[in-house]
Amino acid sequence: MNLNIIIVGITVIVSIIAFSNPELFYKLKFNAYQIKERKEYYRFFTYALLHAGWLHLIINMYVLYSFGNIVEQVLMAHFAFKGVLYYGLLYVGGILFSTLLDFRKQKANPYYSAVGASGAVSAVVFSSILLYPSGSIFIFPIPFPLPSWIFGIVYLIYSVYMGKRGTSNIGHSAHFWGAVFGIVYTIILIPGVVQNFFDAVF
Repeated sequence: MNLNIIIVGITVIVSIIAFSNPELFYKLKFNAYQIKERKEYYRFFTYALLHAGWLHLIINMYVLYSFGNIVEQVLMAHFAFKGVLYYGLLYVGGILFSTLLDFRKQKANPYYSAVGASGAVSAVVFSSILLYPSGSIFIFPIPFPLPSWIFGIVYLIYSVYMGKRGTSNIGHSAHFWGAVFGIVYTIILIPGVVQNFFDAVF
């Protein structure tokens, strides 16, 4: 069983359907005001099934596919079948945790909304960096693989920059908090990863 592939598949299907279904897109997206006033708590999670466009979807799913399989395999190596459950909790926890600050800041603002699995993907990326610090990823058009920890730093810088611009529905601020969740969650599960990371990188 590969839970990561299932998550990618479901996210791609729902995102593509929502591209041409504005009603579904509106109903599932994160909107703190609707959550507070109408008690639509499901929006804390369903927004991660939506994306702002093809590029947003492709990037998120490529990164999730690249890093998520590694994390799931390592967790299964440590915890056997429970590793699948722990991977699911990592992903879902990243979805929820990455929106909590935005909910607090935007719950009186009916016009603020966000979509995208970026927070959960960020949690998976940074979990992978801790679990497999020697990993790498190819990013077009760079002709050589980037070490995963360098990619993670660039990913966060880009997220902070885009979050400050605030020109789209993409939840860029969620990237940072997703990363924090992924790091803390992984350290709690496997405390020795911190020492292993520093031994491998430095």
